[in-house]
Amino acid sequence: MSSQTKSVPMSHKLAFGAGMLANQMFPAALSIFIVVLVEDLGFSPVLLSIIAFAPRLFDSITDPIMGFISDNTKSRWGRRRQYVFVGALIIGISYVFMWQLYPENGVTYNFIYFMFWSFIFYLGITIFGVPYSAMGYEMSTDFHERTQIMAIAQFIGQWAWVIAPWFWVLFYDPSWFESPDVAVRKTSIWVAVICTILAIIPALFIKSKSTLDDENLSPLNRSNIVNSLKEILESFKQAYAIVEFRKLCIATFLIFNSFQTIAAFSFFIIVYHMFSGDAGAAGLWPTLHGSIGALITTFIVIPIVARISKKLGKKKTFILSQSISIIGYALFWFLFVPGKPYLFFIALPFFSFGIGGLFTLMMSMTADVCDLDELNTGKRREGMFGAIYWLMVKFGTAIAGLLTWLIMAWIGFTPGEVSQPEGAITGLRLFYTLFPIAGTLLAIYTMINYDVTEERAAEVRAALAARKKA
Repeated sequence: MSSQTKSVPMSHKLAFGAGMLANQMFPAALSIFIVVLVEDLGFSPVLLSIIAFAPRLFDSITDPIMGFISDNTKSRWGRRRQYVFVGALIIGISYVFMWQLYPENGVTYNFIYFMFWSFIFYLGITIFGVPYSAMGYEMSTDFHERTQIMAIAQFIGQWAWVIAPWFWVLFYDPSWFESPDVAVRKTSIWVAVICTILAIIPALFIKSKSTLDDENLSPLNRSNIVNSLKEILESFKQAYAIVEFRKLCIATFLIFNSFQTIAAFSFFIIVYHMFSGDAGAAGLWPTLHGSIGALITTFIVIPIVARISKKLGKKKTFILSQSISIIGYALFWFLFVPGKPYLFFIALPFFSFGIGGLFTLMMSMTADVCDLDELNTGKRREGMFGAIYWLMVKFGTAIAGLLTWLIMAWIGFTPGEVSQPEGAITGLRLFYTLFPIAGTLLAIYTMINYDVTEERAAEVRAALAARKKA
C-alpha cells in the first residue's frame, strides 16, 4: 500500500499528472482520429456506433476485475505500479497497430481489423487506468490536498484536449500528409511513443510499500478464482451501497455521457452549419473550438474550481460549476452563426466549467468515500472504488458513442455529404444544446443531498486513526 500523507511532494503530483496527460491524450487523439474512419475510409454511422460501443463496454466490464486484482496484489513493488507499467505498454503498442488501415483493404476488412485491436487497446486501458486512479486516491489523507492533487493532474491532463484538435489541421493539410489515412497511420506512432513514456512515469516515480507480508489481502490464484469472483461482486455491492458514492457515479455518468454524446457534433456543426459543408473553408475553426476551450479549462476553470472548493466545499462548488456550464450550452444555440464563427468563443468560458469542474472534484470526492468504506469494512479498496467509478464513466462513454452516431442516423445527417436533408443540421444543433443541459440538471439534482463535508471527512479520519491506535 502506498504511504498516505497529508502533504504530497510536488514531484509526486507532477508524476501523477504525467500519467493523466497520457490517460487523456489517448482518448482525445482517438476522438479526432475516428473522424477519418467516416470521412475518408467509408465507415457508416452504424459501424462507428458499434466501434464506439462494444470495446468500451468490454472495458467497463473488466474494470471491477482489475480493481480487485490491484487491491489484492502481493508484491515487493506494492499493489499498483507494475500494472501501470504493463498497461501503458499494451496501450501504446495496440494504438499503433489499430490505425494501420488502408483504403484498398475495403470497409469490411478494416472494420474487423480495427475492432480486434480496439479490444486489445481497451484491455490495456483497464490494466493501466484502474491502478493508476487508485494511486491518486491513496496519495493523501487530507480533504483539500486530495483536491489539489487532482487539480494539478487535471491541469496537466487538459493539455491533451488543447493539442488533439490540431490533428485535424495536420490530417487535412496536403503539405503535411498526402491523405488523412496516411496521416493517421504515421501520427499514431508518435502519439503512442510519447504517451506511453508519460504513462510509465507514475510507475517509476510514485513509490509504494511492499505488500508481500500483508495478510489482509485476498489470495490471487486459480484455486481461489470462484471465491474471487464472488468477492468482486460482493465488493461491488458494498461500494455501490454507499449512498454518497452512488451519487458520485450517477452524477458523473449523466454529465460525462451527455457531453460525450454531443462532443463530435461541434466539428459537423461548424463545417456544415457555419461553412455549408466546406471543411477547407472551415479551416482552423473546429480546431480552435476544442483547443481554446481546453486552454480555458486548464488555465482558468481548474484553478478557480480548486480555490472555490476550499471556501465553499466540494459539493457547492460542483453545483456552481455545473450551473455555469449550462449557460455555455445554451449560448451555443445563439452563437454558432454562419459568417461569424468567432462568436462561439463567448460561450467557451461558461461551457468549460462542465468537464473542468467534474473530474477535479469527483476524483477528490471518491477518495473521501474510500475512507468511509475503510471505516465500514476495515479495508482499503481504492482500486475497486476507482474501477466502479470509471466503469460508470466508460459505460457512459460506450453509450455516448452509440448514441452519437445513432442520433446522426435518426435525424438523417450523413457525414461527408455536402448537401444534407432539411432539418438535419438543426437537429444536430438542438441535441448539442438540450441534451447536455438535461444531463447536467439531473446530475445537480442527484448531488443536492450529498453530505461528505469537510467536517464529516475529518470525523471519519479521526475514527480511523483512533482504530489504528487501538
